[in-house]
Amino acid sequence: MEKVLILGASGLVGRALIDEFKEEFDLYGTYSSSLTSLSDGKQFQLEVQHIDKMRQIIRSIKPDVVISCLRGNFDHQLQFHKELAMELRNSSSRLYFFSTTNVFDGDCSKPHTEIDIPISESDYGKFKIECENILKEILDERVMIIRIPAIWGKDSPRWNLIIESIKQNKMIDVYSNLVCNNLLDVLLARQLRFIIENKLKGIFHLVSEDMITQGQFFEQIISTLASEKNILQYSFFQGNENTHYFALKSIREDMPGSLQCTNKDIISYLLGEMDL
Repeated sequence: MEKVLILGASGLVGRALIDEFKEEFDLYGTYSSSLTSLSDGKQFQLEVQHIDKMRQIIRSIKPDVVISCLRGNFDHQLQFHKELAMELRNSSSRLYFFSTTNVFDGDCSKPHTEIDIPISESDYGKFKIECENILKEILDERVMIIRIPAIWGKDSPRWNLIIESIKQNKMIDVYSNLVCNNLLDVLLARQLRFIIENKLKGIFHLVSEDMITQGQFFEQIISTLASEKNILQYSFFQGNENTHYFALKSIREDMPGSLQCTNKDIISYLLGEMDL
């Protein structure tokens, strides 16, 4: 049984990974402030600025797989991941690093595939690009880059925002001309498990098969939950009517159809109309 260490196990993605992985792997995790569902001996409090403690955890566990879904100060995270890669360099450990659609936010003219060169205008996107490059430089094929879109779940901040906005009759700002894709936390965990178990390599864009405007996605949810309410406030992305894309596209052919989903599937799952 492979040892898997999840860095950031108490977040939305980390919790989904624990639920999906707990029967198949010898699982460990770190948290910042909120405990995880792992046993006391298998979870560790860790801040991104605590490099020495990270090294101690790695050396104690000797994980086969490290998954990073950390959050925190960009400069601290960058240094943390550089030191993490240096620590793993002389081992056989594989690192799975969660990145983001934002690495392409400098070009919204089209969806981007795994072979496109990232270009970003945001601090977040630039930070993720730098992390990706440092990790690839140090670990080469032993780092897998997992780029993800907006992640939804039944206890996700995005979903909770919609529920609270409906209750309080608060407006939600959406773009009518920004084409996006989305993904569920539970499906992301299954996809990553498949990638790990089959030792797939490279860059992965884990997204819904189709794309939809941000406005349309929210409309379909609100029309079911609160059809009598008009709480969506529309605007144009970048101030013009042109279609813009904040979307990833995958050209890989190694992910089975059973692990794919559409935006309709995501919405139906969130509304409790279907299981995945």
